[in-house]
Amino acid sequence: MRNRQGRLVVGLAGLLVAGLLVAGLVSADPADERYTLTLFHTNDLHGRTDAYPQLVTTLDKARDRYGDGLLLDAGDIFSGTLYFTEFHGQDAVEFMNLMGYDAFVPGNHEFDLGDPEEGHLALAAFFEAAEFPIVAANMDFSASPEFEALLGESLVEAPEGGTIHDGIVVEHQGERIGIFGLTTQDTPNISSPGDVSFSDYREVAEAMVERFEAEGIDKIIALTHLGYDSDPSVGNDLLLAQQVEGIDIIIGGHSHTRLDPPTLVTENQRGETMAPTVIGQAGEYGEYLGVMEVIFDGDGMVVDVSGELLAVENSDPDPQAAELLAPYTAAIESLRDETVGVTLTETLANPRHGDGDERSVRANETALGNLIADGQLAAARRVEADTLMALQNGGGIREPLPAGDVTVGDLITVQPFGNRLTLVELSGAELIETFEIALADAPGENGGFLHVSDGTRLTYDSREAPGERVVTLEVEVDGSLDAIAPDQRYIVATNNFTAAGGDSHHVLGAAYDDGRGTIVGTTDWEMLRDHLLELDEVSHVPQGRIVDLATEDDGE
Repeated sequence: MRNRQGRLVVGLAGLLVAGLLVAGLVSADPADERYTLTLFHTNDLHGRTDAYPQLVTTLDKARDRYGDGLLLDAGDIFSGTLYFTEFHGQDAVEFMNLMGYDAFVPGNHEFDLGDPEEGHLALAAFFEAAEFPIVAANMDFSASPEFEALLGESLVEAPEGGTIHDGIVVEHQGERIGIFGLTTQDTPNISSPGDVSFSDYREVAEAMVERFEAEGIDKIIALTHLGYDSDPSVGNDLLLAQQVEGIDIIIGGHSHTRLDPPTLVTENQRGETMAPTVIGQAGEYGEYLGVMEVIFDGDGMVVDVSGELLAVENSDPDPQAAELLAPYTAAIESLRDETVGVTLTETLANPRHGDGDERSVRANETALGNLIADGQLAAARRVEADTLMALQNGGGIREPLPAGDVTVGDLITVQPFGNRLTLVELSGAELIETFEIALADAPGENGGFLHVSDGTRLTYDSREAPGERVVTLEVEVDGSLDAIAPDQRYIVATNNFTAAGGDSHHVLGAAYDDGRGTIVGTTDWEMLRDHLLELDEVSHVPQGRIVDLATEDDGE
């Protein structure tokens, strides 16, 4: 291991903003040979294919100004728009190839289309089309046959496009640069990775640094989809910098953070001086191109860094990229504008707190959550008449449904993941435990919060400890409410993501793995469309299906 201790001035509690205290990082030895590594980076585009023409121009201008550099993407190309719904990333990869990316780490949303029977055909096709390598050190694709032909060597120099590696070595201006990829360990809870498994980010990072250094590589980049300061229980970029000595640069995603300029971490978790690690992240949706210039001394130590986020809106679209985009846009506009025959007098729901609405689909019963659950129940009962109730996770409701004539585009924007209706057989005890999981963060937001279909009444108390919050769970039968019996068996409907254990619903996931879950077809947005068409009138207010006694006692 390199001796990288004891040469730095510690400041600002170990977190320095690049350019503000650079002098304290510079080696006193003028004989050191300096090397400047230029990086351009993006993250979390989430299906915004229409951002690429301006992004291409922004990159060209940045290369003219800063010179040649490595171009990296930190994940979540998939999910979020009609572009993705229609083209499943094949549009995005065409633009990424045009821009000349040097490495890509999959984000959690790259696994959203995972199918229990077919696996990840769309993701495998995205990888296969890529002219850049995929770095995935804490991901194991070997149990998914669709990736078999794409698996490359664990650590490789001069990697080929479309291959999956733990780490790669690329040459830049005569220097060998090591790059490895990490994705949040929480992916099995928030997406549908199926047979793709995830290991501990810290252990993997330490092992990768050791392997690079054994190869004589002293400039190491972690390309991550962990989040800048996300949930520490599953890791984030700040913790990675503080915990793992030897990572020089972290290019991150997942938390959609704007780091302008980059951040320097100069203290470990014990408050001891450590070699600096630079962290960069470029916001979201292709709105910015991150630029970073990192100067190393002759020992491979970071001694200076500068960087900025370039606003893409300040660039004109690149003509070639605009021409490539045109047929994709024409296709999705045709889909987007197709009306379904329903008109809403008011906008339905706010996906999160803080948007002018005190109710959130991740924390409260909402009219939109009710509609979605009701549509699932109606579809389920056409398949299985004895279906008791339907459950919709709040995290699967991504946008409000706007007032006016409802279009296919509106519905897909609300539910962009294309999840399918699934029936699960549960005991009453398992069903109650499922709601305990859903209410664990109440009254705070949680993507696993469950909306319920008409006829279900859930009463809980958010003042009680997690796991002890459900007061009553009842279902209307023949005009009266009956309590759920712990030892009785019930059939419930939900989407395949939640049924397979998404959003920490491990009880549902265990039942599904036990053979008690069956995907029965219909896509989520189609069920909502069909249900809206059946209604004479759409309710725009909650109906008291889910009640928190703490809120009632507060007089709200």
